[in-house]
Amino acid sequence: MSSSTATTSTRTAADVTGAHTDEAASLIADARTRIDALDDRIIGLIQERMAVSTVIQEARMTSGGRRVNLSREMEILGQYRDALGKPGTSLAMTLLELCRGRV
Repeated sequence: MSSSTATTSTRTAADVTGAHTDEAASLIADARTRIDALDDRIIGLIQERMAVSTVIQEARMTSGGRRVNLSREMEILGQYRDALGKPGTSLAMTLLELCRGRV
């Protein structure tokens, strides 16, 4: 086994997390596990939102309406901006695009 392989396989948790102590490395590793679980839940919720949005769009178009309700989208943009600041607007725009496609 080469020395680089041995070095790679013996990396400590502190090496992997960038922390300078084992205590901090453990805290970071635990927090990353929580973030991964939260991301899984967020992705699932976005997928659920996409499905509900499809139902709404189909019902609106079947009844003779437009696919998109711009006043509703403005409400959503405002809600995200108010809750998350300026980056919330970008997040809401991305979410709306995922749920209805580009207009």
